Amino acid sequence: MLTDYSRIVVAYDHSELSKKALKIAMNLAKQDKQIELIVLMVLQPARPMVYSYGYAFDSYQESQREEANAVRTEVEHEIKSLPNKTKAVVIEGGPGNMIVQYVKQNDADLVVMGSRGLSGLKELFLGSVSHYVVQKAHCPVFIVK
Repeated sequence: MLTDYSRIVVAYDHSELSKKALKIAMNLAKQDKQIELIVLMVLQPARPMVYSYGYAFDSYQESQREEANAVRTEVEHEIKSLPNKTKAVVIEGGPGNMIVQYVKQNDADLVVMGSRGLSGLKELFLGSVSHYVVQKAHCPVFIVK
């Protein structure tokens, strides 16, 4: 039994490594049904200066939110197979900072995340997010490669 961990947060961006991190976290949670598993997705706000028209900016933000909610629904379906208390959460902000804040505010004992996230327009995590979280989190961080 994993008595050292009561709340595990998985930083999730739908990349292959975050999917692998989720599987590992689910296996850890299965060891003790008292462990709560939270899947955290951080939606990085679009920069308004990139778009010259308000409509294009609003449309882009809305499509990002819709995509994140679709991923959240998919994740919720996957984690509901666990006997543990689970939830999937989407928040907005700078990914590294928001993960660290969420983990602290929700008194998590462990963060599980991929070493790299998505890139390009679908990016929810920046390239250095895992490094930032390792440096700033108050609890252990399990990096999946």
